[in-house]
Amino acid sequence: MKLIRYTHGARTRVGVVDGDHAVDLQGLLPDAPRSLKDVLAGGAALQDRIRAALPNATSRVPLSAVRLEAPVPDAQKYLAIGMNYQDHAEEARQAGITIPKTQLWFNKQVTCIVGPYDDVHHPRASQKVDYEAELGVVIGKRCRHVAEVDAHTVVGGYFVANDVTARDWQFASPTYTLGKSFDTHGPTGPWIVTPDEVPDPHNLEMRLTVNGELRQKQNTSIMIYNIWQQIAHLSTVMTLMPGDLIATGTCAGVGIALGKFLQPGDVVRVEIERIGHIENRIVQEP
Repeated sequence: MKLIRYTHGARTRVGVVDGDHAVDLQGLLPDAPRSLKDVLAGGAALQDRIRAALPNATSRVPLSAVRLEAPVPDAQKYLAIGMNYQDHAEEARQAGITIPKTQLWFNKQVTCIVGPYDDVHHPRASQKVDYEAELGVVIGKRCRHVAEVDAHTVVGGYFVANDVTARDWQFASPTYTLGKSFDTHGPTGPWIVTPDEVPDPHNLEMRLTVNGELRQKQNTSIMIYNIWQQIAHLSTVMTLMPGDLIATGTCAGVGIALGKFLQPGDVVRVEIERIGHIENRIVQEP
């Protein structure tokens, strides 16, 4: 199932994709939650009701006629792991960056979140804007101290992410947060794909292009710490909530390694097998 937020006319709705149409969840189930976070928290029982009702849906709009929005614009947390792919860790090592011996986590402040096809700002304050293709995970239930073997049970779904980074700000501070959190530097989407449609999130091809030029291509199988280990680690520290976002790491080929930073006018496309794609134009910050 693909869960979406979309705008049609002057109204933004929570919905579900059915073929090449968007279906308004309120029209499908009048008692359905109005927030995608609450839809995720409804779990399998709510999703079963949605599936059962879909054949009789009347509130259908072609996807081509709607604007897809960030699926979870109101996440409480957006957490991201650094240097979590073997090839990216190696390119960082060759650049003189110390490879962490444990999971390396940082925040992307939630004000960075934008939609799958929204413009991304090239900040006035940065000269080194970079891209990072990442598989995103959204938490589906409130949880703490989750065992690695049980971590799959708290996943609400998957999305495509670009961990846009201002490298000059990232490395100017002992923490990465500022360099990772400029407004618009968190494009996500195009929807949340529920786990039943992604049998193995650790075997997905991921690609990123800039203006059609392939920059990143890798399989999620070479994560150093897999998704279940990531969730177990994070939930040792904090309560994870429905709608919390996790970016699971990027592969080799980032701009800083290639000496190719993003410029206004560039178009960045990230595609992940079974999930979909996002595409964002880089524009000068107003």
